[in-house]
Amino acid sequence: MGSRNHTSVSDFLLLGFSEHPEQQPLLFGLFLGMYLVTVLGNLLIILAIGSNQHLHTPMYFFLANLSFVDTCFSCTIVPRLLVNIQTQHHTISHNGCLMQMYFFIALAMMDNFLLAVMAYDRYVAICLPLHYTMIMCPQRCVLLVATPWLCSHVLAFSLTLLMSQFSFCASHSIPHFFCDVPPLLKLACSDTHAFQITMFAEAALSGVVPLSCILVSYAHIIHTILRVPSAGGKHKVFSTCGSHLSVVTLFYGTVFLVYFQPSSSYSADTGMVASVIYTMVTPMLNPVIYSLRNRDMKGALWRLFGWGKYSIQ
Repeated sequence: MGSRNHTSVSDFLLLGFSEHPEQQPLLFGLFLGMYLVTVLGNLLIILAIGSNQHLHTPMYFFLANLSFVDTCFSCTIVPRLLVNIQTQHHTISHNGCLMQMYFFIALAMMDNFLLAVMAYDRYVAICLPLHYTMIMCPQRCVLLVATPWLCSHVLAFSLTLLMSQFSFCASHSIPHFFCDVPPLLKLACSDTHAFQITMFAEAALSGVVPLSCILVSYAHIIHTILRVPSAGGKHKVFSTCGSHLSVVTLFYGTVFLVYFQPSSSYSADTGMVASVIYTMVTPMLNPVIYSLRNRDMKGALWRLFGWGKYSIQ
């Protein structure tokens, strides 16, 4: 019976925000604006870093990768949402849904790993400055990015493969704006116990472990900075840590709200609001928080366009 029900599922309905038709024009304009700011902001960061030799350092190498991941992350979710709102056609194929889920998981995991790598880079730069060049050599930097890419795709593929085996015998309407894991689990009539164990294990590996690395790195950074006599130096580093930790708190807080709970207690409304934050708001804010407040990055952006004093080396 499970096989028959599974093969009968050819598509899903992404209901998204369809229950609020009067808000559709406003939501379309809001999400389109956020999407354009996200893509343009992150692409500018990548171009600025790539075109400026002074920014070919580990910190900006990781930042360029984060901007690339955030761009892909937004492109995985938002374009289909905009089309659904504009056309009121909410159908997505079964394979298309699984594909969207796969890229969403892989890129979200990659975001987690990169945040941890960037925190580790700052730890080495501030706490071990004399060894920074040796520790963060080009080969190690590439390894610190390539390994998370591989792990993210392997972990995402395993979850997607397990999800593809499920039978969906309930309604095919997903009360969400993209194919996220919790709402799909709510529709499954197969035994999801093994999947949920795997999901929590992978969430611990790709979420809790990177978050622990971030917190430990910043604990060491704060401990080191407290011993610096210069008030100006303390303020500068604390300001940088505060910006980074703000995004970390925003991202992990909403992710934990959605994924670190049993599927039986999942709330569609809460899930959608939290998802908007970590799929649209956080990627849009990353260029501002990590880059545009940085003097070197602002100088690189000015030189990129050939404006003002920054256009002259």
